[in-house]
Amino acid sequence: MLLSSRVKGISDSITMKLNEKAIQLTEEGKVIYNLSGGQLPIKPVSEFIEKIHHQLNFLKSYQYSPSAGFPALRKKLLKLFTDTRRLQLETVENDMDVIVSNGSKHSLYNALGAIIDPGDEVILLAPYWVSYPEMIKFWGGVPMVVKSNVFDAFVPAIEDIRKIISPKTKAIIVNSPNNPSGVHYSEAWMREFAELLKGNPHVVAISDEVYADISYFDPKPTYFYQFDRSLLERTIVVHAISKTLASTGLRLGWAIAPADVVQAMGRIQGQTTSGPNSLVQRALLDFDLHFLESFLTPVKNHIRTNAATLREKFREANLGHCWYQSTSAFYFMIDFTRTPMFKRFDGEEDYSYQIADELLNNEGITVVPGVDFGIPNTARISLVIEEVPFQEAITKIVRYLNKF
Repeated sequence: MLLSSRVKGISDSITMKLNEKAIQLTEEGKVIYNLSGGQLPIKPVSEFIEKIHHQLNFLKSYQYSPSAGFPALRKKLLKLFTDTRRLQLETVENDMDVIVSNGSKHSLYNALGAIIDPGDEVILLAPYWVSYPEMIKFWGGVPMVVKSNVFDAFVPAIEDIRKIISPKTKAIIVNSPNNPSGVHYSEAWMREFAELLKGNPHVVAISDEVYADISYFDPKPTYFYQFDRSLLERTIVVHAISKTLASTGLRLGWAIAPADVVQAMGRIQGQTTSGPNSLVQRALLDFDLHFLESFLTPVKNHIRTNAATLREKFREANLGHCWYQSTSAFYFMIDFTRTPMFKRFDGEEDYSYQIADELLNNEGITVVPGVDFGIPNTARISLVIEEVPFQEAITKIVRYLNKF
């Protein structure tokens, strides 16, 4: 069958493919250390599971929800946003609205569809999440990339963003805490970014905050609109339960944006997927979100422990110059170019796929090639697996990195 040029231009999700391959190899009986996963290997908080069980008894849990989500849940999520971001609800609720979707990816897709015209430029800060460029291109937009590097812990320079802004710039996507780098941008950075936006009133900011609750080193994440609340008039905030409630498979996310943008996103959603999962919405509506703090405390302690293991293993292997302090989310980026192993490559091309393939075939370790995040010759590793397997995996990785 003849496929459209639009769909032919979409790349497969490398993270999904690697997870599938790791699962397949494990089922074949091979010992695989899966460091590619972007999900917690635990069940959600028990109180949330109980709410889901409770909602199984009600007819409405199996029927359509409104296309944009249940109004009561939307109000609850807006209040959660204003409480956690230290904003006043009464100054936000008249101008901002919430749309509930089938995960944060769905929210981002609809948000881009609501604002992008063909030829519009959308600035991405590398490393960026792998799906951003594909979504932008699908809607006819043009991704424009600002690079960063390990020397700055993969934090892009504000001045580099300023240089790339043009009259064609429609939006900038900011993902902090960041997937894949595992860092969140500092308050000073966010204040500078706020000033940058104020000087470019034609630019929309999309703030992907799906990891906002998962930071394990202070200071905690802050956001540009907290320092100038007028910026909310052209800001779209995206969040989800995927990471904070260990519920990636339940597919429930949301976007907070000016009311006209939410209405536009609702029209897209109404003509494609309709409303999100009614059962999960009703369970979340009945769930006390204050349980999240106690639930996430051991999770963050675990990730911090694995981050410390990574630091020590790198230092013991004389790879300390390849290390930076991760502070949030689930991840760390390995820069291969500064390791002895990389000397066998000429360095002029990207070898991250080849290196990832060698790690899988020779060491039984799954990582995600960094070129798909916009940073060639790197790889993303996840810090969420159990401590002992993680120690074993990092021992294998540093041994591989030190091979000439």
